[in-house]
Amino acid sequence: MGKVEAIIKSEIVRLAKKEMRRVATPLRRDIRSLRSNVSQLRKTVLSLERFIALQKKEWEKKPPLKAAPEEVEASRLSPRLIRSLRKRLGLSQRDLARLTGVSSLTVYQWESGVFKPKKEKKGLLIALRKLGRREAKRLLEEKKAEETKKEVPSSKQKTKSG
Repeated sequence: MGKVEAIIKSEIVRLAKKEMRRVATPLRRDIRSLRSNVSQLRKTVLSLERFIALQKKEWEKKPPLKAAPEEVEASRLSPRLIRSLRKRLGLSQRDLARLTGVSSLTVYQWESGVFKPKKEKKGLLIALRKLGRREAKRLLEEKKAEETKKEVPSSKQKTKSG
């Protein structure tokens, strides 16, 4: 009777394996296609992240304030007008210096008439004319955030310990 049991058992195992293969083959195909989809999606996400990083760098390089070259040439910018612009926007000399990318001493010298703003800075000042207080404050907050972000020391820098 042992031979009959062994034959039945081997037949059951053979039929079970055959059934498993029949069921598992389409699943393997589905798994393979899903893995390739995931791989393609990863590549797409990576390329989009690279694109976003490049766009962000380009946006950071460009000053958000620009005036048309014709407008820069045609407009007047006296020390009194610079001072009144700064006061209208509710900015200190230091804040105006941050927005234009110069030192506060330079803003003082513009306002006192010692120096005149160069063409690029004159364009920024003319673009600032078009802004209101809220926009100027928002831009100033963004500049401050960028500065604090740049000032944070990285963990790789060596520090002196006393």
